Amino acid sequence: MNDTATTTAETLRSALAGLLEGLPQKQATAAVERLIANYRGQIPTHTPVLRNRSDVAAYAAYRMPATFEAVRSALDGLAEAAPGWSPASHVDVGGGTGAAAWAADSIWGGPRETAVLDWADPALDLGKELAAASSSPTLRAAEWRRTVIGAGLTLPGADLVTVSYVLGELTPEARREVVAEAARAGQAVAVIEPGTPEGYLRIREARDQLIEAGLRVAAPCPHDGTCPIEVGKDWCHFSARVSRSSLHRQVKGGSLSYEDEKFSYVAATRFPVEPAASRITRRPQIRKGLVLLELCGPESEGQTHVNVTKRHGDLYKAARNADWGQEWPPPQGA
Repeated sequence: MNDTATTTAETLRSALAGLLEGLPQKQATAAVERLIANYRGQIPTHTPVLRNRSDVAAYAAYRMPATFEAVRSALDGLAEAAPGWSPASHVDVGGGTGAAAWAADSIWGGPRETAVLDWADPALDLGKELAAASSSPTLRAAEWRRTVIGAGLTLPGADLVTVSYVLGELTPEARREVVAEAARAGQAVAVIEPGTPEGYLRIREARDQLIEAGLRVAAPCPHDGTCPIEVGKDWCHFSARVSRSSLHRQVKGGSLSYEDEKFSYVAATRFPVEPAASRITRRPQIRKGLVLLELCGPESEGQTHVNVTKRHGDLYKAARNADWGQEWPPPQGA
């Protein structure tokens, strides 16, 4: 994480601190448990998940840091593929309390026109409140607009459109319409979902739609061809490390100060990009004198397994420091 992203994450955590003051612990825990069940696909929904201030406060304290880190990682993949590009406008579809807006600000800074669209007024109200605590002029000036996310959605044109952690709340038909509208409106589109088999399938469907709409994949895939993963046997997902709040530890009964947020994503653009040569699709396995890497490469290669040993010299050192989701081999000078 770069210095700007670190500062933004710290500011967000600070803004979230004390959010649950005055809310009974049992009420906060019950709201979180319901949200977790929905997040895991155990409760079908066709309406906003965040229904009131208690839900929104619990969500923001429990889920917003993880959503921020996942979206930031996805947008970092887009930024690496388009190193000379910076969005001057951003529309976040189903943005809730604004994690994607914070993530975009941590990658590109500003100035940038930002609009966060959501169908839950309590989420928008709290998102605006959190943004006001930021030192970022972009976040403080963001527009928070109540919008029904689903069939019939109409978006303004924007350099960047994000659709994060929302497709799972929609019917299949509404999902397709939302992605189609994002593809129409955005010069770059990033779709992020939970790193579950179901979330991956939603991303795979969105990827196909974006390609059919004329966009080219920027990340994480090194190509625009058919995904080489056999459905039902594996799924493409990545991981972002998140500092745990006290609420995380209370709800999950864990003692670690962190957890790993699993997510799946696709980023695609209407302008030329430089996608990764290959990308590490599982956490590197480090053995004595050996690093095992699982890669997704060019369409002609598909999924490959690479063994990097001490005989590879500097490449071996790079492999030991490599992380899940990174480009491989590392760009020269990285």
